[in-house]
Amino acid sequence: MPATTLTLLSAENVYPDLSGVGGRSTLIEIVGALLTIVLIVSILMLVVSGIVWAVSSSAGNPQTAAKGKVGVFVALGAAVLAGAGVTWMNFLLSLGDTL
Repeated sequence: MPATTLTLLSAENVYPDLSGVGGRSTLIEIVGALLTIVLIVSILMLVVSGIVWAVSSSAGNPQTAAKGKVGVFVALGAAVLAGAGVTWMNFLLSLGDTL
């Protein structure tokens, strides 16, 4: 009967080869600009929806108040997701190094 051996593989770093992408710096600038635009629009939407929610609540219009409330929560979610996108990606890249 042959002896079985257990071989442990060494941990290797696995990263995407971002240097192979042509125009990498341009791509990073475009993504940064898009995230900035999303943050600005979501903050403006948050302000406008908050104003609509407040005015319609004080005027006694529950349907418009509900739409304003949904707009506030959607804008807040968009701002949080856009703001945390880069941090999340950096976390995942550093986590890939430890696996």
